[in-house]
Amino acid sequence: MNNKVNILNTEILSDNWYILKKITYEYAQKDGKTQVQSREAYDRGNGATILLYNRPQKTVILTRQFRLPTFINGNHSGLLIEACAGLLDKDNPEDCIRRETEEETGYKISDVRKIFEAYMSPGSVTEILHFFIAEYSKEMKVTDGGGVEHEGENIEVLEITIDEAMKMIASGEIKDGKTIMLLQYIKLNNLL
Repeated sequence: MNNKVNILNTEILSDNWYILKKITYEYAQKDGKTQVQSREAYDRGNGATILLYNRPQKTVILTRQFRLPTFINGNHSGLLIEACAGLLDKDNPEDCIRRETEEETGYKISDVRKIFEAYMSPGSVTEILHFFIAEYSKEMKVTDGGGVEHEGENIEVLEITIDEAMKMIASGEIKDGKTIMLLQYIKLNNLL
């Protein structure tokens, strides 16, 4: 625990979809003085993401779906190309990502490898994201994927070459942070 931080008050601003809190705290600065600050923090739980890759084909599996926040911030179609991901709910990260992979992409994967964890928007969101990679083959395809209907998911599954994916980052077709990080990891580590 950080002895430079003293939580003074926590107020729930919204508990509608996830939890939005306003937290007032004292923070001891390096000069020894304390400062009182208030910040809002959005708690949506933690998540996991994965990039499936196929060595012989030099391809990756990505998804495309509508994301309202991108639509209201300049993405005219609202469609975003992303790596498969989901919230942990009550799962551990590995179980979560196996389930999400099958639901979203239709691939039933066996061997997953965790590569790192990262806070994606630490100025306002509490979520830590667990990053995974896994090899896939055509034989692992068990359904069409597309997400879970009762969760309102309508996901398109994309299979593209790693070179095409890297060009899509440069052109702005891929703008999702977690996806860019995973694609760069694959490229930097010469996995394809």
